[in-house]
Parts: sequence; C-alpha cells; structure tokens
Amino acid sequence: MAFIELKEVEKTYKNGINALYGINLEIEKGEFVFIIGASGSGKSTIIKMLNREEKPTKGEIFLGGINVAKVRNSKVYKLRRKIGVVFQDYKLLPKLTAYENIAFALEMYGLSKEEVRKKTLKALELVGLKARHKSYPHQLSGGEKQRIAIARAIVNSPKLLICDEPTGNLDGGFGMEIMKVLEKINSLGTTVIMATHDVSIVNKMNKRVIALDDGKLISDVKEGGYIINENNKNTSEEH
Repeated sequence: MAFIELKEVEKTYKNGINALYGINLEIEKGEFVFIIGASGSGKSTIIKMLNREEKPTKGEIFLGGINVAKVRNSKVYKLRRKIGVVFQDYKLLPKLTAYENIAFALEMYGLSKEEVRKKTLKALELVGLKARHKSYPHQLSGGEKQRIAIARAIVNSPKLLICDEPTGNLDGGFGMEIMKVLEKINSLGTTVIMATHDVSIVNKMNKRVIALDDGKLISDVKEGGYIINENNKNTSEEH
C-alpha cells in the first residue's frame, strides 16, 4: 500500500458545490508532490481531507494505512501529530519570539523543557534561522516568517508536510528560498505535498506534478513542469 491513497474520492459541500469528482491517487513515502490548478480546482479540498478538516462525501483516503475519514473525532489529534501544515499567511503568534512560536507546538504535547529546547533549536537550524531565535514576527522578513512557520510544522518530525500556497505572499527570490528549505526537509525523508498556483516555481523544481481542473485530476507527471501554452491553457509537460 502506498503511503497516501485516494480511492474514488468525491466531495460535495453542504452548499451543494461539487469540489472533487472520482479522484484516484497514490503518493509514496518520501515523495515531493505539487498539486496545481486554478482557484476552485480542488487543491485545498484535498489538503483539508488529508488533515481531516473535511471528510470525503464518497470514496476513501488512507494515510500510512489509516482510513482518515474513519478516525474518531476524539483521536484526530493523534493523526495530526504525524502531519505538519504550512499556510500562506504564516499564522505566527505576534507576541511570541521565533523560538517561542516553534516551542509552543511541542509544549502542547507535554514534552520536557530540555526536549523542547533540543527539538526547537534543531528545527531552527534546519531552516537556517538559529541566529534569529529571539526575534519577534514583526522583526522578520516575509521569507523568514515562512521559514519559522516551516520549522514549527516540522519540529515534531512529522511523516507528512502539507504546504498550502507557502510562497503565495513572497516574491520570486524569497519563494525559491522557501523551496530550498522544503527540498532539504524532503531529502531527510519527509513526504512533502505542496498546493500552489505558482507555475514558475513548479517548473524550476522538476518534481512530480498533479494537476486538477474543476475537481477532476487531469494530469499526473512524475518528473515534469507545468507550462502555459500559446492558448494560455495550463498543460503539463514531461521533461
């Protein structure tokens, strides 16, 4: 069984909007996968279902052999300990330092102060911001804020890192800086799934690209890019 499996997954929201239609997908442990598509294509819905914020209307989703939709509400927190999530808008606590923002996630798990310190400093070092550990969010650049957000997401060594438009608020230079951090995390064995509409970054990375359009999976390229053809229609192309 693949690390992540979606089997005939469909999603219809309460307002009647159909977000996904019959999605079949397998992602192996340790892969780096882009999920791309326009707004409303279904990217965020897949991410929310992997993190059990939403359940599929039909079909099944497995993560590490666990049927995600069937996890009891009281046990969802255990599932989420295996998952790190990075958002476009950082979601850092403004009154806490970079170190405290990361450590806070571990303190929620009841770890000792020494364990928290070791793991937090290791995460800061991994994203290249150990020297900024005393800085508050307002003292950091956009790229630095996102790297702190990534450190917080991976501080508990999750098996899966989900990134929802992590470069959306950054310019090209900072965006590629974030991609290098994510690639480094992936090289250490963490599976990375990144939802994005940033074609330029996707083309530079040469990773697996899954394309969605209007809730349907239209392309799955193992090592490719995502180009815009002469008719301005998004198409995948294998390199």
